[in-house]
Amino acid sequence: MQAILINKDDSGYTAQISQIDEAQLPAGDVLVQVDYSTLNYKDSLAITGSSPVVRSFPMVPGIDLAGTVEHSDHADFKVGDKVVLNGFGVGEGHWGGLAQKARVNGDWLVPLPTAFTPKQAMTIGTAGYTAMLCVMALEQHGVTPDQGEILVTGAAGGVGSIAISLLAKLGYQVVASSGRAEQTDYLLGLGATAIMDRSELSAKGRPLAKERWAGAIDAVGSHTLANICAAMKYGGTVAACGLAQGFDLPATVMPFILRGVTLAGIDSVYRPKADRIDAWNRLAQDLDLSHLDTIMTEITLQQALTTAKDQMAGHTRGRFVVNVNS
Repeated sequence: MQAILINKDDSGYTAQISQIDEAQLPAGDVLVQVDYSTLNYKDSLAITGSSPVVRSFPMVPGIDLAGTVEHSDHADFKVGDKVVLNGFGVGEGHWGGLAQKARVNGDWLVPLPTAFTPKQAMTIGTAGYTAMLCVMALEQHGVTPDQGEILVTGAAGGVGSIAISLLAKLGYQVVASSGRAEQTDYLLGLGATAIMDRSELSAKGRPLAKERWAGAIDAVGSHTLANICAAMKYGGTVAACGLAQGFDLPATVMPFILRGVTLAGIDSVYRPKADRIDAWNRLAQDLDLSHLDTIMTEITLQQALTTAKDQMAGHTRGRFVVNVNS
């Protein structure tokens, strides 16, 4: 079978299309025939070697996969079941989805909701599943559409794109933060009501700013997240899920102790299975499926190698679905 295989040895760091044998797949109680995978930011980090996300070599990247169970020793799955996998260290410490087959722990799998095809599920992928977890966090902290604007940063990326679509369908007024003016029509088409240039948030700001946001979904971190917190309305909530600008948080406690702001951290990698199923069921219920074709670009395994470089350079938008069988 073909796969992207990453190696690191005395000759350097390489990522290339390779032919591997099923016997080389790591241990696991479920063998999945992969239909589609995705190219996430973390996958691009792995393929380009820009960050040490790969923990062992050789490694097949791909933190997402959707496909059909080919063999199962797990009680919850049988041959022919359609399944989805997001995270759990797959593509980092355990061979991932950018291959035609994957052998994994059945506890990591979620049944594919009948509302989605495998291709649609990968258009959503970890990015969309994370966006849903963020929306659910806002809801759990009492953020409702009547309270005011919701800010979404990294808006043209995978998390941002799905988050805007979800929030808009749920009736929220969404402001999309992006550094690419050419994506304005795309973001408005997903349901954003206004666009903010990311430069307004990316520099050092005040400990407290004028109250504006009822809630926010942030995939950027650093000064951007600090400035979001500073401009939250009283009792507002920020769901933080990314670090595209940086992993630091140069903020003060003032928004939290003077305005009762909540900073909700969103982990998608090791989220309990019950939460995963809830998120996927909500996606089936609340996502505008008509937006998926706009958000998605289909690529091959070979194209994923070059697209990873473009993604790292910030030259892409939306989601990249990888047809591992083409």
